[in-house]
Amino acid sequence: RRYTTVELRAETFNGSTHVPVPSDSAFLKALLFQLRLVDEHVFVEQRDTCTHINHSCVYSVSTPAGELWPVLAFHKSGLIYACVPLVEGTLEPRPPLLTVSGLSQGLALLLGIMDYVSPSRKNEAELNTKIGQLRNLLIQACPLGTPLNTEIRSLNSSFEDIQEMPADKDQPAWRSSSYKGKPQVNVCITEKVKCMQYDQRDVVDTWQVYGAVNCKCDIEGSAPNVTLSLSLPTNAPPLQDIVVHHCVTSVDPAMLMSTSAEPLHDAVYNGPYKFPFIPPSDSFNLCYYTSQVPVPPILGCYQLVEEGSQIKITVNLKLHESIKNSFEYCEARIPFFNRGPIAQLEYKVSYGQLDLSREKSLLVWVIGQKFPKSLEVSLTGTVSFGTAGKEHPTDYVCTGNTAYVKLYFRIPDFTLTGCYVDQHSVQIFVPGKPKITASRELISSDYYIWNSKAPAPMVYKPL
Repeated sequence: RRYTTVELRAETFNGSTHVPVPSDSAFLKALLFQLRLVDEHVFVEQRDTCTHINHSCVYSVSTPAGELWPVLAFHKSGLIYACVPLVEGTLEPRPPLLTVSGLSQGLALLLGIMDYVSPSRKNEAELNTKIGQLRNLLIQACPLGTPLNTEIRSLNSSFEDIQEMPADKDQPAWRSSSYKGKPQVNVCITEKVKCMQYDQRDVVDTWQVYGAVNCKCDIEGSAPNVTLSLSLPTNAPPLQDIVVHHCVTSVDPAMLMSTSAEPLHDAVYNGPYKFPFIPPSDSFNLCYYTSQVPVPPILGCYQLVEEGSQIKITVNLKLHESIKNSFEYCEARIPFFNRGPIAQLEYKVSYGQLDLSREKSLLVWVIGQKFPKSLEVSLTGTVSFGTAGKEHPTDYVCTGNTAYVKLYFRIPDFTLTGCYVDQHSVQIFVPGKPKITASRELISSDYYIWNSKAPAPMVYKPL
């Protein structure tokens, strides 16, 4: 999509040094060349010399009229996302990237488009439909070239519900449509836990928790007021690094100042975490947060030792007693990189079942929906391999005995921080009794247990 208003402003700022955006076909050809997606085996000095190493996704694209800069572009899952942001000032000398506000706006818009398009990339018909709707969505998201709403998923793909001008002057811009019906609010707290465990004396295990509070508020009115509170159990670690959605009207500044970069102390903000807001029409993330929880949910130990042509593996996992023992799924995946297919496997599991992937390069230990009463499970086995082929996984980090087990799990109706939404604390200032639904979940994300018998990549090492 082209914006004549933006191109005229760029020409005004730069005068005789202005480089116009070429035709769509010429721009695409130049961009593919710059991204090394065509002629990648040909050395071109202006693109490939060591002095032109790019450390960001901001490029200078060669056109017949000169160097077009900045071009923001990245390649993801077979699609290229690109835009040419406006620099509100002269381009000579080139300003530092951090001073160009259009770059962050353009990146937010592209990420919003990627979030809308990428779930359908495996279904070509669905992907084409979504791309066909993008033009209508961009009219709402970026009407005159300035992004107003970068969450493309929250916009309507048809013009039926779009109001050209709000009927009520108090209606905020982010409420693009009005709701008619019984008021209802759905809230879901999703926490993701990342973990690196080494089971080594000189290396500290690390884990991090990230939370997001998603809301969907179906409420009548042009600007309904809602107040939602997050609660924590007694003596639970406080929420930190809180980032709120722009629809939140006011929060205690101390809430936003609590940061995980500093050690916890008595002055840290412990709540209550109240969020008054005027909700958008569609679902949105009310806030994000982190927390310094004392223990990871599952403690593990992985040992891999080569003995001749065989490999002996031992995996021990223990569910912490404070964690709810009720999973939607829980499994441990044990990949074998830079080796051939698994030719022979002898194993013993204390609980669950062990499956071999079709490519015969991955063991999947399905623990299931519960740990046993002891909260401990173990796997021992001996593995031997055949001749390696091109189809088997390789990894530059996991060479030799450097290897890991990766855990995948989801625990419904549970959060590691203990954070929850008290349904009675949700205040909605509209007539009628609203229906309020609250849920929560804990999901694993990059949950690694490294082989303790080999060196592993260090996230943190004590001085």
